[in-house]
Amino acid sequence: MYEITYIDVEEKSEYKNIVEKVLCKCFEEEKIQNSKLMITITFTTPEKIKQINSEYRKIDKETDVLSFPMFEKEELDKKIVSQDFLLEDILGDIIISIEKVREQAKEYGHSFERELSYMIVHGFYHLMGYDHIKEEDKVVMRPKEEKILSSLNITR
Repeated sequence: MYEITYIDVEEKSEYKNIVEKVLCKCFEEEKIQNSKLMITITFTTPEKIKQINSEYRKIDKETDVLSFPMFEKEELDKKIVSQDFLLEDILGDIIISIEKVREQAKEYGHSFERELSYMIVHGFYHLMGYDHIKEEDKVVMRPKEEKILSSLNITR
């Protein structure tokens, strides 16, 4: 279901525990727990995420989370309905700046667990084909994110 990599940050069981709990709930909510879809989660530094953002998105700045989906939403929706998944299907990659997660948790006045969980859920829904650029998309994506966090009792 997932693989975690670390680039220039210390490996911590706390991160793994949060990833597991949140992704299990996401997969369950979207009824893909039996899909064998894989997600790669990479924890890294602000400098490295800036480099990746610049290289792949041509945006030369730090960010908190990047998502790289492998499917278009319509293609993924069809696969989910038909349960037509290959053993090696990869849903996509989520890259998270751990330092940025810590900063934002402090800035927003909530726990590190809450902020990291939100980054994972947010990245997951991007991999599922959701977006938040337009208001009509945001009103679909945000409630999905909040439902996952609420069901796990991870609140602000």
